[in-house]
Amino acid sequence: MNSFIAQLILTSLVFIITNVYAEKKIVCYVGTWAVYRPGRGRFDIDHIDPFLCTHLIYSFFGINEDGSIRIIDPYLDLEENWGRGHIKRFNGLKSINPGLKTIAAVGGWNEGSIKFSNVAANPELRQRFITNSVEFCRRHNFDGVDLDWEYPAQRGGNETFDKENYARWLEELRQEFDRQGLLLSAAVASAEFSAGVSYDIPRVSAALHFVNVMTYDMNGAWNDYCGLNAPLYQGPSDVTEIQQQLNANTSIHYWLSQGAPKEKLIMGIPLYGRSFTLTNAAENYIGAAVNGPGIEGPYSREPGVLGYNEFCEKLQTEEWDIRSSDEQRGFYAVRGNQWLGFDDPTSVQFKLDYILQMDLGGAMVWSLESDDFLGVCHGKANILLDGIYSALNNGSQPPTTAATTSTTAADPGVCTGVGGFPHPEYCDKFYFCSNGQIIEFSCPDGLLFDPFELVCNWPEQVDCDMKDLL
Repeated sequence: MNSFIAQLILTSLVFIITNVYAEKKIVCYVGTWAVYRPGRGRFDIDHIDPFLCTHLIYSFFGINEDGSIRIIDPYLDLEENWGRGHIKRFNGLKSINPGLKTIAAVGGWNEGSIKFSNVAANPELRQRFITNSVEFCRRHNFDGVDLDWEYPAQRGGNETFDKENYARWLEELRQEFDRQGLLLSAAVASAEFSAGVSYDIPRVSAALHFVNVMTYDMNGAWNDYCGLNAPLYQGPSDVTEIQQQLNANTSIHYWLSQGAPKEKLIMGIPLYGRSFTLTNAAENYIGAAVNGPGIEGPYSREPGVLGYNEFCEKLQTEEWDIRSSDEQRGFYAVRGNQWLGFDDPTSVQFKLDYILQMDLGGAMVWSLESDDFLGVCHGKANILLDGIYSALNNGSQPPTTAATTSTTAADPGVCTGVGGFPHPEYCDKFYFCSNGQIIEFSCPDGLLFDPFELVCNWPEQVDCDMKDLL
């Protein structure tokens, strides 16, 4: 082979590799209520690494009957009346990573479908939502809105008109958002039996900047049998037509077959598992009979759900029989009559390989507070999200937090564990200790580190002499 041909092949390979990894999105939902969780499950804004995600989605805001956006938890979200100011602190992460985009999620499962259906059916209410969304983003410094209607034409919505009204609503939103320089995304049902009812996929895909496909919750305590939460492929126990749709591969191919551009599809990866209580502990294979959800975790406190952080901590003190489903590229664990389908670094990597092979737009996670965000299990914080970042960035690690760190070496004696610790001299700085590493951070402008709450807080909430100097 002459040198010209060799160089041409090398150049082509570099081009192909660069194309595969170019501009992959990492869309991260944050369940803001996790700040109320007990112990090591408490997740605050300061636990977010602003470099691991390209888009952070604040979950959730509600929708009012008049088409306006509703603040669900004013004490948590706002600064008024001595509130915690979560929104301001969340969007303040962009001062650390200027490339980060923050998005307000409106809806979610608990918000239901009826109010969305009524607003979508009324041109005046649709316009009011559009106008209010722009005002909301400008007021709070969000870069856009994620419309999380679960789901058009379902759960009490209008079975006849929701599909058309939803597509029209998104088209009107996109037109105005383009004028305002705002982003528009949506969380959507994945499987054909649900997505086919709710969406005019060509129109929905064209209207959205990107589409967050919820390729999880394929099985759960609503079943009378156990199954993986987020199988990548169909398994041998999937015998009915519905069951054969309940995997990421079939769902993604359905969306593609209906005209969704691959570069707009962001495939969902759960950072939690779904658990069951077996009817007979001796029958613990995939598809075995169950009589309800599994035992709730200590942090999420929801029967049938275990965050990855909850499960990996259990493995430190409990013996579980961990098994793999090679066909589905997933894992499950059994302990007595408890059965859990979960994702770990290995199964997440299977999904990332798939995203790259299919050249999709990137990965979405639900949700950050379920990762091992303190590094309790692995000695490294955010083991799942860190793997996602590396895989979608050609093996590289996230940038150093130069915008929030100084070159002054921290005293190793300041760390007495994993997490945040106060700086000995400056009230607006703190150390984060994990896996033997010490990083010095600065709080967003106007905030001081609270050594009791272990978060950046308002100066009047912090006992520190330096606050008078700000």
